[in-house]
Amino acid sequence: MTTAGLGPGTGVFRRKPIEQISDTRTDGDLRRTLGLWQLTAIGIGGIIGAGIFSLAGAVANGSAGPAVLVSFLIAGIASAAAAFSYAEFAGLIPKAGSAYTYGYAVLGEIVGWFIGWDLLLEYTAIVAVVAIGISGYFGFLLDQLGVHLPAWMLGAPGTGPGHRIDLFAAVLCLLIAYLLNRGIRSAARFETFVVGLKVAVVLVVIVVGFAYVKGGNYTPFFPFGVGGAVTGAATVFFAVFGYDAMSTAAEESRDAHRHMPKAIVYSLGISMVLYVLACLVLTGMQKYTDINPKAGFANAFASVGLSGVASVIAVGAIVGILTVMFTFMLGVTRVWFSMSRDGLLPRWFAHTHPERKVPHRVTWIVGVVSAVIAGVLPIKEAAELTNIGILLAFVVVCVAVIVLRYRRPDLPRTFRCPGMPIVPAIGVLFSLWLITFLEPVTWLRFAVWFAIGMVIYFGYSRRRSLLASEHEVTPTR
Repeated sequence: MTTAGLGPGTGVFRRKPIEQISDTRTDGDLRRTLGLWQLTAIGIGGIIGAGIFSLAGAVANGSAGPAVLVSFLIAGIASAAAAFSYAEFAGLIPKAGSAYTYGYAVLGEIVGWFIGWDLLLEYTAIVAVVAIGISGYFGFLLDQLGVHLPAWMLGAPGTGPGHRIDLFAAVLCLLIAYLLNRGIRSAARFETFVVGLKVAVVLVVIVVGFAYVKGGNYTPFFPFGVGGAVTGAATVFFAVFGYDAMSTAAEESRDAHRHMPKAIVYSLGISMVLYVLACLVLTGMQKYTDINPKAGFANAFASVGLSGVASVIAVGAIVGILTVMFTFMLGVTRVWFSMSRDGLLPRWFAHTHPERKVPHRVTWIVGVVSAVIAGVLPIKEAAELTNIGILLAFVVVCVAVIVLRYRRPDLPRTFRCPGMPIVPAIGVLFSLWLITFLEPVTWLRFAVWFAIGMVIYFGYSRRRSLLASEHEVTPTR
């Protein structure tokens, strides 16, 4: 028997060598067109959105009160610790797939599959959650203009009298899929423009809103106790990690080794400053009990007689949150593409458009699935599909960056996670801590999705992956 050509690891823990990942070339390669500020815009586009325009109000009203600021800070600390780990990997492995690819390379195929399969659901659900959030602002804007649409198309079943489908949210998912299929260059230009518009709206909220802040609205600061703020952190966590979905676009960056780490750090830093200031304004303008959980800022400005500003915010929210949908739909399609190219899912999904060089098949599939989720599930139930998988992905990336630093210290790194191994360890601990605050139904849905994934892996992926053929042992004569 010969074992020549065997890669590191065996069985389900076989690993693809870092050098082999970096050198991978196939006929389905994605087109490298994105620069530093386009990548940063995609990261900001994924981070700033539902967290400010939708979830901040919902968490302040129902879980944390004015301490929603603390919720964002807790989530931000955990996210920053993981962001440094992502940045090191993004400069080291400039390929599509993000946490899936990093886990596969360092911890083994079964771990890579587990995270990749998980992100397929998580990212798709986030697209749906954000679409529902935009739909809430769309309804607010129409009410301001005196336009009243039929009740059946205004929300998912059970969310209001006569509601049967959130039609606007479903259509948005399909529109984002169409945009992504037009090609990454034109899609990124749209994203960069809209991110600029969104940041401008957030700055208007902060600057104008500070004039209407009342100190008494901050009391009591912890109306639901410290535990409420921590629970809120688990809820808003998915609003502070868009950079990880952006890192799936590494294969479409012109200089991923240098630009990806910078884009990750820049996007998170800018976004957290804006989040903190916006939360101070929201909870200072209105008592937390009066904050509208679906269109918090628009209603807050309307309550102080600034209906015109409220309408501008509603328009900005509708347009701006589109960028979150863009970033996460981009993320899920690139993870799916990468898993299929590695043979863990049918390679039919890895096919790219001959001219636009985008994975058009999986993009339309994700568009349709997210449209169905957005159309028929209330925002809370859709959000429950998200956070646990992202937190586990953060755990894997933080552990992997520690393991690889000691296993392969010789690898050329354009960015090095600071405070090794303490900083990534903080990311692991915070993520595991936040997981314990998630609702039991979240665990149940996650367990079902995990079980389905294990059946697919052991029934198909384990035998069909490219590494499986490379690890085959052939008899000698």
